[in-house]
Amino acid sequence: MIKFYGYKRCSTSRKARKWMDDHQVNYEFQDLVEQPPKKEDLVKWMTKYQDRGLKYFFNTHGQDYRRENLKEKVPTMKIEEAADMMSKNGKLIKRPLVVDDSNLTCGFKEDIFEQIWL
Repeated sequence: MIKFYGYKRCSTSRKARKWMDDHQVNYEFQDLVEQPPKKEDLVKWMTKYQDRGLKYFFNTHGQDYRRENLKEKVPTMKIEEAADMMSKNGKLIKRPLVVDDSNLTCGFKEDIFEQIWL
């Protein structure tokens, strides 16, 4: 089952959900602000896709990211530390985060969604 972590008030999450619905892709939605992913899941994903770098998982345009000065911290951050922060503050996660047993995407780019989720 595809798990879609998004934020109801985020226009990018809404666009991605509309795309999934328009293409009849079944998924389970979870609001990542109300209920962020578990730390152990984030560690698992960040480890499996560590070739993308930790920055890939962060909402680098978010207020919380800027407030925490994470631009300076992320390059030397350990996966455990990043996962801990994100599991406590879902607004730090680039959205939507869409994952299943064999794929993961952060953010919404239609061509990537076509490749991965169709």
